[in-house]
Amino acid sequence: MSADGQPRNPLKILLVEDNPDARTTLRMLLTIGYGYTVYEAADGGSGTQSALDLRPDVALIDIGLPDIDGHDVARRIRAVLDRDAILLVALTGYGTAEDRRRTREAGFDVHLVKPVEAADLVKILDEHVRRS
Repeated sequence: MSADGQPRNPLKILLVEDNPDARTTLRMLLTIGYGYTVYEAADGGSGTQSALDLRPDVALIDIGLPDIDGHDVARRIRAVLDRDAILLVALTGYGTAEDRRRTREAGFDVHLVKPVEAADLVKILDEHVRRS
């Protein structure tokens, strides 16, 4: 629900995160707390394929994945889906200017440093809904 008690836009969100605890926590926050539909992938390869198959509104992608990193996931998604088709959000433990430059060049729209504040993430999702 939104702050005014109205149902949120039912965004389809893909969460690509290799840490099962982090993935579960974020999924529960987004589904139970805010009513979004969340799909999950535990590695870059399955995350890329899920993004291309499911065509979610948003993909939250960890940068440090075990097979291909999040930068490559973003590049592969952007090769098929443009910025109007999907919002790509980088989730990473690193927040230097160089880290932000790399995520931007890979095709991410947003760079969030872990641990991600729920209010910051929901604000980004709400802004995306308003722009869509």
